[in-house]
Amino acid sequence: MFNPVSLFIGLRYTRAKRRNHFISFISLASTIGIALGITVLITVLSVMNGFDKEIKKRVFTMVPPITLTPTTAINWQDFQKKLSTYPDIKSTAPFINGEVLLSYAGNTQPAILSGIVPSEESKVSKVETKIVQGEFNDLKPGQFGIILGENLAIALNASIGDKITVVTPQASISPAGVLPRFKRFIVAGIFRAGNGFGFDRGLGFIQLKDAQTLFVMDNQVSGFHVNISNIFAAQKIAQQLRRELSPSITVSTWADQFGDFFHAVQLEKTMMFFILLLIIAIAAFNLVSTLIMVVSEKEPDIAILRTFGATPNTIMRIFIVQGGLIGIFGTLLGLLGGLLLAYNVTDIVNWIEHVFHVQFLSSNVYFVDYLPSEILFSDVIKICIASLILSLIATIYPAWRASKMDPVESLRYE
Repeated sequence: MFNPVSLFIGLRYTRAKRRNHFISFISLASTIGIALGITVLITVLSVMNGFDKEIKKRVFTMVPPITLTPTTAINWQDFQKKLSTYPDIKSTAPFINGEVLLSYAGNTQPAILSGIVPSEESKVSKVETKIVQGEFNDLKPGQFGIILGENLAIALNASIGDKITVVTPQASISPAGVLPRFKRFIVAGIFRAGNGFGFDRGLGFIQLKDAQTLFVMDNQVSGFHVNISNIFAAQKIAQQLRRELSPSITVSTWADQFGDFFHAVQLEKTMMFFILLLIIAIAAFNLVSTLIMVVSEKEPDIAILRTFGATPNTIMRIFIVQGGLIGIFGTLLGLLGGLLLAYNVTDIVNWIEHVFHVQFLSSNVYFVDYLPSEILFSDVIKICIASLILSLIATIYPAWRASKMDPVESLRYE
């Protein structure tokens, strides 16, 4: 089989046994260093991707992609029909938000009550899937039922069927003077969205008609939750709505509320990529040392090749091939190790927690109580390309030094 001279000799040097075992050790250390760097980098980025996915899942379950809030009274039924004409809008749901105090059995907690129509709200969010007690559709007009977050219900010591008192800032005029408005609600359900964003602690749901009665809003609503085909296009669609709707309509998106948080997560991931890439860079420096020693060991061979007509470029390519092969082998080894570890890191951590009776992650701090992992092959490709580039850069100086070697000086003492 025909091989170019530089490729053939480079492959031969890679397979050949070293006269100096220290060189073989350094070469192995370089390969293992590159492999470990890639393994760690793939695993860490996959874990960060897993956290990002879990956090977005929690946010998008409770927060609609777009929220429209009119600042003046409107005919909201006609406005809702107008919104349905937009091709990017899948569904809409009216809502009423209000701040209240909840009281039961001597316990008092602040909360935000959201008045909704369950059948319509289920089209724009996934709150229904988070109900752990009761039914989402148990919220019926006139029955004054309420669905509480799990932590809020625990703080109130309330459970299904209990009657809690809801106190609103709106005042009522009575013979005794100006008093806050209050109303008894029956706990109809409890939801669990997970810790981290305060949904379970400070949010409750009631029926839209009951909210209109509680907050004295007649037939008005606070605004609309809007669901769209692509949640990551929310900002673009919001800009279109701002241009085409009345200036009295305030348009906000999930990114306006949580965008800074996700931007921080993405920035952290980017910085982690470059920091851990230094591990691969250190291994590449080891590769420089390895090739310099190989060049010193192969001085007679280089001199003989030069006397047989090998050009400096040919000599340079020989050692670039040799160093590149070490980088490729280390990259492939690290790729295999990284994918295996990233795929199984959740099970490994769970096993360690079970065997040693420890808990590495608390949902109160990290949003989840397990180590999530999601492999993005775009990240894997970037890591492998960066590793190969660093490995090739590391071969340039030793290969250049070999190409500049004087064959006469090399053979003088042979």
